[in-house]
Amino acid sequence: MSDKFLVVLSHGMDNPNKSSRALQLAKVAHEKGKDVKLFLMDDGVNIAREGIVTTIKSAAGDEAKDHMAYLIANKVPILVCKPCAASRQVGLEEMVPNATLATGAELVDIACESTTISF
Repeated sequence: MSDKFLVVLSHGMDNPNKSSRALQLAKVAHEKGKDVKLFLMDDGVNIAREGIVTTIKSAAGDEAKDHMAYLIANKVPILVCKPCAASRQVGLEEMVPNATLATGAELVDIACESTTISF
């Protein structure tokens, strides 16, 4: 079993349950000692915008901002699909601290060496 763990999120404000759960499981995997990466694509790139997660709450009551704060504080890499961000006008300058732009090729490379879950 791989110690690398990849969470792929393609939802943002459109599905607060999936958005919150993806961030929560990235946090849990990191707490369990996994080498975690979060890859945001499609509408999920909006989660990388500074402050957006403060409005996302799951039906279970957990708030995405708490999970994101943990990921940022622990320097978990947040990879943001470059063409997805460009088409949604999400600039690197407005993203959370751990965010970097990445390509589909990078996603494939990371996924091939990681346990991967997708929301």
